[in-house]
Amino acid sequence: MAALEVQPFHHAETGTWSYVVRAPGGEAAIIDPVLDFDARSGRTSTPSAQALLDHVAAKGLSVRWILETHAHADHLSAGHWLKQRLPDARLAIGQGIRTVQKTFRPIFNLGITSPSTARSSIICSTTTKASRSARCRRG
Repeated sequence: MAALEVQPFHHAETGTWSYVVRAPGGEAAIIDPVLDFDARSGRTSTPSAQALLDHVAAKGLSVRWILETHAHADHLSAGHWLKQRLPDARLAIGQGIRTVQKTFRPIFNLGITSPSTARSSIICSTTTKASRSARCRRG
């Protein structure tokens, strides 16, 4: 079996990492995409997420999943923005992210359509950390 290829993307402003994971055959997942946020203006932008899309396009990848692994205290998610541009990809978020989004949606003017309300999102809750198993359902 061929190995997965992992391309990391460092977000210097927050010190966090996003990843594009490529499976043999060109299918891919984007993990923990960052939505840029300028605290001084209170505005979001998408250069970091666009870099992920540019990489995917340059490599000819077919993104099947956009994965949010956990709630991020240090950055906003670009998952919804990517989902709009990759409509065939499935967006999966952890159950805890719904609470975070509900709290921050009005603060950052994120609108009512976010991964927690999008019908195409998959909500997962880990059953136990030791087993690493999860139960998922449509958002």
